[in-house]
Amino acid sequence: MKKIIATCSVVSFFVLTAFSQTYITRNGNISFSSHTALEDVKAQNNEAASALNTTTGDLEFKVAVKSFHFEKAAMEDHFNDDDYMASEKYPKAGFKGKISNISSVDFSKDGSYTVSVSGDLTIRDVTKPVTAQGTITIKDGKVSVASNFTIKRKDYNVIGESFVQKKISEDIAITVNCQYEKQ
Repeated sequence: MKKIIATCSVVSFFVLTAFSQTYITRNGNISFSSHTALEDVKAQNNEAASALNTTTGDLEFKVAVKSFHFEKAAMEDHFNDDDYMASEKYPKAGFKGKISNISSVDFSKDGSYTVSVSGDLTIRDVTKPVTAQGTITIKDGKVSVASNFTIKRKDYNVIGESFVQKKISEDIAITVNCQYEKQ
């Protein structure tokens, strides 16, 4: 009986693994922006690493903080210093979560699918739960993911120097766009 259970377990594992499909990218785009009457702050990062498991809905992102680039060099310097992102101390930010309605996405045919993602976003030394809507698009067998959501910068200890507080919005808009390759 133990042999039958063990054999069924091994076969089930291999069957699930065979049907499990993971998509990855190492050049996903994550951007953020802040708008106030005094200044607009925008940054782009085209080096986000991400993995999407189409069977489980697991979704993960990792990004090097120093890979965010701004129009103004001074903004980039301020962003990486200890008053803001402290990128020497906290070199990476990330998200680890799950697409709750992954079963509604048909990865075998072209289309756009609205999904809901929940998980933990880590910035600096803080991890907080986040839920966001997104879109998975399948076109010619290629998978892309897009999402827009907002976080409160102070929730993640991104404070900044007191004399520039009015130049940075409390709400930071984050945009995610990734093109995935089948692993």
